[in-house]
Amino acid sequence: MAHPTQLGFQDAASPLMEELLHFHDHALMIVFLISAFVLYIIMMMMTTSLTDKYILDSQEIEIIWTMLPALILTLIALPSLRVLYLMDEVNAPHLTIKAMGHQWYWSYEYTDYEDLSFDSYMIPTQDLNPGQFRLLEADHRMVVPFQSPIRVLISAEDVLHSWAVPALGIKMDAVPGRLNQTTFITTRPGVFYGQCSEICGANHSFMPIVVESVPLEHFESWSSLMLEDA
Repeated sequence: MAHPTQLGFQDAASPLMEELLHFHDHALMIVFLISAFVLYIIMMMMTTSLTDKYILDSQEIEIIWTMLPALILTLIALPSLRVLYLMDEVNAPHLTIKAMGHQWYWSYEYTDYEDLSFDSYMIPTQDLNPGQFRLLEADHRMVVPFQSPIRVLISAEDVLHSWAVPALGIKMDAVPGRLNQTTFITTRPGVFYGQCSEICGANHSFMPIVVESVPLEHFESWSSLMLEDA
């Protein structure tokens, strides 16, 4: 998860987030090279009194500064489109979970099971155990098996919400009356935190999202226990 003074993104916990990080680094390098080149040109113009009439009025250089930005935009657009299509790809999910946004908590329904559903509320600060994170811990986590394609159906019952988990590269709006879907694969066991990312009222800051990725046998034990308690 994020930590104080962090400048970059969180460590990727899904293949999609790894692709987003690679694209970010690719675009940032292009921006850095352009900025360095422009700064060099500015410094040269400020520190020299020499001019070249072939630079001031040249058909060739006009062609270059027209074609070069077009090429740079293409180098950014093609990887961007690739990642965009990967984000919308849903291929044979092993598990489907329905996440519903409420004011101000989340409810989860594992649609592949008959009676596996629960509400997820933020744990108040006074009830936190040592080592737990303020405003990020929930009384019930969304548990998923790692290295398995997971489909999440996202909607809301009252106002706009947004289901976002940065480490997984997921941010999807929860719209009343509309069912959006996204997919992810966790590449390692762990606990990944997110929050509602759409201003949804007075307690918008108090509806965290906690995704726990566990081995398949632990997930089966957890689901059996939840079904017994239902």
